[in-house]
Amino acid sequence: MKITTIGIDLAKEVFQIHGVDEHGRIVLRKQLRRNKMTKFFAHIEPCLIGMEACSSSHHWARKLGEFGHTVKLMSLQFVKPYVKTNKHDVADAEAICEAVSRPNMRFVAIKSVEQQAILSVHRARQGLVKARTAQANQIRGLLSEFGIVIPQGIHSIARRVPDILEDAENGLPGTMRHLLRRLNDHLKELGRQVEELELQIKLWHKESEASQKLEAIPGIGPITASAIVATVGNATEFKNSRQLSAWFGLVPKQYSSGGKQLLLGISKRDDTYLRTLLIHGARAVIRFAENKAEPESWLRKLITRRNKNVAAVALAEKA
Repeated sequence: MKITTIGIDLAKEVFQIHGVDEHGRIVLRKQLRRNKMTKFFAHIEPCLIGMEACSSSHHWARKLGEFGHTVKLMSLQFVKPYVKTNKHDVADAEAICEAVSRPNMRFVAIKSVEQQAILSVHRARQGLVKARTAQANQIRGLLSEFGIVIPQGIHSIARRVPDILEDAENGLPGTMRHLLRRLNDHLKELGRQVEELELQIKLWHKESEASQKLEAIPGIGPITASAIVATVGNATEFKNSRQLSAWFGLVPKQYSSGGKQLLLGISKRDDTYLRTLLIHGARAVIRFAENKAEPESWLRKLITRRNKNVAAVALAEKA
């Protein structure tokens, strides 16, 4: 029988395959190891293939698409309701196969190699920024044990540490001075790597027309613009801007029933990194608007009646 739809439960080494025909009857259930995946799908007729949007899913979507298959990715939260009884690989593959055939299912756009490459740079930069912050806090915490307090901020550490090392009367023992010098060098190295990755992102931004268009929006710079373009890709997947804001997790959660509407805080779904960049950009716009925006503008009116953090989220959603 001809296979029309296949669900794949992705893994590191062993993949579970579930296939059905045009009538929904099960015609295929098997496990495939990673090195057998390409050969198997190259020798079957083109069909609809569904996968969860997770690690390696975009790679396999591109790979199987080369063989003429129609590959669609779905968010885990939309596949979970179709899992019957207990959770295991066979049930997961069956649930994916059923979910991908639903007419009202929402799908995730398949990222290109270029998109994934620049997103990898963003993720590496994000990790280095976290490591730099942790190192700065460690230096500040260790020095406080010796009665030396440094103001918050990485720039404060860069200014104060050289003076602390040169001060022979601050009571720091030689062991601590040697450690402090080592930690400060590590902090500088992390800062240097962050700057190099930011430069790489800005160079990519200059070559992307879509990213440059986004930069024209107040509060969005090269970092945020390039992250949005690389993550969202083809924005036509969304019916309107409200859906895109919901995908960013910037719209209120609903708990409505019986005709009574109850709106809660923002949903905080999907990408925390993008949502953080957008809200930080909105805060920068609010700082400017407090003094220079027109008194009758939407943003100035919002700031006067709501908390600035609420206004920042509202502006990020509106952007």
